[in-house]
Amino acid sequence: MRTVLVTGAAGGIGAAIAARFAAAGDRLACADLRPAELSTVAEKLRADHGAAVTELPGDLADAAYAEGLVDAAGAVDVLVNAAGIYPATRLLDMTAQRWDRVQDVNVRAAVLTTVAFGRKHVAAGTAGTVVNISSGAATRARPGASHYATSKAALEMATKACAVELGPHGIRVNAVSPGFVTVDSEANPVTEAYAAAVSVNPLGRRGAPGEIAGAVFWLAGPEAGWITGTVLRVDGGSTAGAAGLPLHWSGETAVQEGMPQKGTTHV
Repeated sequence: MRTVLVTGAAGGIGAAIAARFAAAGDRLACADLRPAELSTVAEKLRADHGAAVTELPGDLADAAYAEGLVDAAGAVDVLVNAAGIYPATRLLDMTAQRWDRVQDVNVRAAVLTTVAFGRKHVAAGTAGTVVNISSGAATRARPGASHYATSKAALEMATKACAVELGPHGIRVNAVSPGFVTVDSEANPVTEAYAAAVSVNPLGRRGAPGEIAGAVFWLAGPEAGWITGTVLRVDGGSTAGAAGLPLHWSGETAVQEGMPQKGTTHV
């Protein structure tokens, strides 16, 4: 039986991750900004799985809270940094305060919890696993998300940097990057128009929180024991390409293979 610390546990993906570990018989320490929603999730974990759950409400933008989470959770075997915020802020409306809050919650908190986790395991001489939740926004910017996309790109590099330094101590650090996942979230709402635009992928459907949870659970387990510093894209194939586009040419061409005609453009 492991002890698993999940941040952002009151959210759709975070709650699904906590439930996946609880179903396996693991103990849970759950952190989130919203104490009432966190208690609702914790009660469901207890009722559905008989899980032992510690509730740790607080604001991850508070460095002292983030740094103290691992100690507050006890002997943590698996750390899942699932907390994240993605407010819509046009670039010309950006302020230092808006920018910093997204970076503090999405990047700095994950690094601070990982540092605390690493120190504890190195001191004890034990192995551990960290899984961060990234996003397709790490590689693709969009209007209103300059702060969010930047934070997820930084989180992916932080994942690699932490993996390099903690690997010699037996601590694996990886990330899961979800595509568009259907989540009913008051904290991070999205419009249906946006959801329809970004959920086009080769598999032709939106993801579910449980599918992200399954990937996190696998990465944290023994079958992924030789994997560290990687980002697992769980996105219905959207990273691979756009299956819904029409052919770039309406019919057969007379161009010989490897011999483009003069004046043709390659895209």
